[in-house]
Amino acid sequence: MNLTYGAEDEEFRAGLKAWLAAVLPGLPPRPDPSDWPGRRAYDTGWQRRLYDAGYADVHWDASPTRRLIFLEETERAGAPYVGANFVGLLHAGPTIAAEGTPGQRARWLAPVLRGDEVWCQGFSEPDAGSDLASLRTRAVRDGDAYVVTGAKIWTSHAEVADWCELLVRTDPDALKHRGITWLAMPMDAPGVTVRPLRTLAGSAEFAEVFLDEVRVPVANRVGAENDGWRVTMVTLSYERGTAFVGEVVACRRVLAEIAAEAHKNGRWDDPVIRRRLGGLYAEFSALWRLIQWNVSESERGGGAPGAGGSVFKLRYSHARQDLYDAAAAVLGPDALDLDREWTLDRLSSLSYTIAAGTSQIQRNIVAERILGLPKGR
Repeated sequence: MNLTYGAEDEEFRAGLKAWLAAVLPGLPPRPDPSDWPGRRAYDTGWQRRLYDAGYADVHWDASPTRRLIFLEETERAGAPYVGANFVGLLHAGPTIAAEGTPGQRARWLAPVLRGDEVWCQGFSEPDAGSDLASLRTRAVRDGDAYVVTGAKIWTSHAEVADWCELLVRTDPDALKHRGITWLAMPMDAPGVTVRPLRTLAGSAEFAEVFLDEVRVPVANRVGAENDGWRVTMVTLSYERGTAFVGEVVACRRVLAEIAAEAHKNGRWDDPVIRRRLGGLYAEFSALWRLIQWNVSESERGGGAPGAGGSVFKLRYSHARQDLYDAAAAVLGPDALDLDREWTLDRLSSLSYTIAAGTSQIQRNIVAERILGLPKGR
């Protein structure tokens, strides 16, 4: 299908492209990947530029179509991505915008949009990853605060975050999906310990977070007590819906670069390589159409992505792995060079079938919510 863009949408696109062309040449150089304070400053500095230019609210106040145009054009122009504050802009922010009280929206949304505050995600635990509802981090009500004890893992950018969107168990006797609460936890609260984790690619954007009787104000609860699973589904629908739009645009660009490299080093003469790259071209073209379909559905459904986001996330995770496997086939022995960006991207692509909900979880969602199959036991 083709998403229809109106005159106002095209006017927005033209203005954004002109602004990007004027601003991007004057950006400072990107910091070293291991310099996390520098990366935070760079990413939030870019966010402040977007805020001052009137583009910062695109992630939740704009329509899904306008958000799609923004992500498409910024990626095509090579603009910085959300970086260290992707949780605030793509997960916590949209969730608070949809589920928070007026006071919560006033307190937390503007600092995210200005680049003043960075968020991390405290969902997964050592024994509750794919089965997120099995989480055991406890929160006990004590007056006007919850006392939180437990541990989280794969907490993105925790080492530079100001806030954490935190899932806790507030009713240990309820069914596991019904005893969970969504809290906004300040990362500088007493009892919070952060331990960085190093990935296969050598980066350290994840961390373990240990919580030892951390006091979180009840006023920081988003949604009702024990209603956190429903609130979390709002968060995850954004994570699996429109959060990967820019990455699909980037993958289509990388595919063109791989084809150019194949022409350059002679591997284009191999019919197997040509068929492989042609198949990937069709794959990412279909994924882009699926994004447009999801955006159309989101427009009709009030703004939040639906179960179609799981269809997209499932196929995209595997297509990304196939893309960088094809890059390795084109590079040959050079694919072992860890100084090559494609090599590092190939290593990181392995995580995509796990991060943001494993492929097995996505298949269950598709089976139950789209195909109407009975729940597995």
